[in-house]
Amino acid sequence: MTLKTKESRLLLVLAAFFVSNAVLSEFMGVKLFSVEGTLGFKEFDINLFGVPHLSFVMSAGVLTWPLIFIMTDIINEYFGVKQVRFLSVLTSILIAYSFLVIWGAMGLTPAGFWVNQIINGAPINMNNAFSGIFGQGLWIIAGSIAAFIIGQFTDVFIFHWIKKMTGEKRLWLRATGSTLVSQFIDSFVVIFIAFYINPQYNYSWKMVAAIGLVNYTYKFVVAVLMTPILYLIHGVIDRYLGNDLSKKLTEMATRE
Repeated sequence: MTLKTKESRLLLVLAAFFVSNAVLSEFMGVKLFSVEGTLGFKEFDINLFGVPHLSFVMSAGVLTWPLIFIMTDIINEYFGVKQVRFLSVLTSILIAYSFLVIWGAMGLTPAGFWVNQIINGAPINMNNAFSGIFGQGLWIIAGSIAAFIIGQFTDVFIFHWIKKMTGEKRLWLRATGSTLVSQFIDSFVVIFIAFYINPQYNYSWKMVAAIGLVNYTYKFVVAVLMTPILYLIHGVIDRYLGNDLSKKLTEMATRE
């Protein structure tokens, strides 16, 4: 397959968005934001499993995760399980590679004139800021990559299982259903590895369950709201490929 064909160009574009959004999510994830505050609401005061004062505090990485799962389902729909699994493994390797490069950059001796800067009227040590933003802990990186791989493999399995049960109909069911299941697993795996088995934090299982459930509630709502966008992208791709090629690709993907 060369880039002269419509399907090869489509796969390249989808894969590029898939990888770039996954890497972006990892590096944006260091910022935590209040969902309620962003929407102009008063923060909730939730008590789950005896863990008090919970609210919807999310990693900024959730901004791109819905797009990653849309790309996963679209690639799964037209190119099959093997392509998604290959891209998932490749992306995990690229994420690990990116962090290795960042750690190398953190070890470089900073230029003296660059270190002390005034940003938005406040003095900032740029070297400390760089290390603080990009220097995520090993446990968090490991948890994030593990959650990504497990979530992706679960997504493609559920997607194809539903598709074999329902045929070409009910795109919303296989796409949203697979995303909801994989996001559920993702929400707990990353917290379990990064904060439960990590001796630095040593969260209790109640804290893992409570925080994971709050995070999943947010992801559940977003996944449902993103369903129309999935249909929009699906329609654009069908028009780009044409009915015959589109049908041929989806049938081949189903047989994998």
